[in-house]
Amino acid sequence: MNLRWRILYYTAENGDCPVENFINIRSISNQAKIFNWIEQLEIKGPNLPRPYADLLEDGIHELRMKLSGDQVRILYFFCYKEYIILTHAFFKNTDKVPRSELVKAKKYRDDFIRRFNKKDSKGK
Repeated sequence: MNLRWRILYYTAENGDCPVENFINIRSISNQAKIFNWIEQLEIKGPNLPRPYADLLEDGIHELRMKLSGDQVRILYFFCYKEYIILTHAFFKNTDKVPRSELVKAKKYRDDFIRRFNKKDSKGK
């Protein structure tokens, strides 16, 4: 049986969605490219190989792509057996993913899990 992962975009309590915001201001052709890579991640999950995806640290992964000559990363994590949560996206201008981007992804992950568990404990 082929499991198809379920992609969710992290959304803050105030309704802000960093990945959606990033995608919405890209050109139509770049949006199509982003959605294609997200679909590949949805299909292959943890089996999407490098150079397209990579594990960074502490369960945070990166989806790697080039848009109009610029390196772009979408950070994500796996959650609850079948979900991939996309935290945020950014242009990568250094050799390594900046520490601040990893910290942000972990903060978003912790917030997502806290709110999901809170909702789940109330039976919703």
